[in-house]
Amino acid sequence: MRTLNRWYIALAGVFLQIALGAVYAWSVFRVPLAKQFGWSISEVTLTFTISIFVLGFAAFFGGLWLNRKGPRVVALTGGALYGLGVFLAGFSHDLWWLYLSYGVIGGIGLGLGYIVPVAVLVKWFPDRRGLITGIAVGGFGAGALITAPVATRLIQSVGVLSTFCLSRDRIPDHHGCNRTVYAESTRWLEASGLDADSNSNFAPCGP
Repeated sequence: MRTLNRWYIALAGVFLQIALGAVYAWSVFRVPLAKQFGWSISEVTLTFTISIFVLGFAAFFGGLWLNRKGPRVVALTGGALYGLGVFLAGFSHDLWWLYLSYGVIGGIGLGLGYIVPVAVLVKWFPDRRGLITGIAVGGFGAGALITAPVATRLIQSVGVLSTFCLSRDRIPDHHGCNRTVYAESTRWLEASGLDADSNSNFAPCGP
């Protein structure tokens, strides 16, 4: 069976985390949403709180699902749900819709996608568990560094609600983390998961 360089697997995991880490750029949406709809900053911020809260539960169930179906199914489902949640947030006119779309639906997608790189990479780096976990989590945090400036410019040019709809496609495209790269990353992770699940097949290349 063809083996894969485990650092390529790590790179794929980082791409996944960067794409999902866009959630940490939520702060750039708070003031525009509050001004447009007359909501308070705390009400808008609750959207992010819901999203991260839901992420925790979704990651738990995503880990169980990953063991049964493999990383690709879980990662693609997570990416689709997060994208759907962000897109639907563009139709928000009430807080409950924003909470449901970005908070709940987007949060489920985040949790499902987040657990995949962490679970798979630990299997491929049994000798560097701390390092690889830090890299994976760091990629998630780096998503805001990429998304925030692009989202800010879009909000200024097309408005906050249109930015939600556009960000589903355009923000990732500007930085090479579009759906194609996301899909390719999950393909690599699926291959890694199949190899790493079996000790007899676990033979990663590289250091």
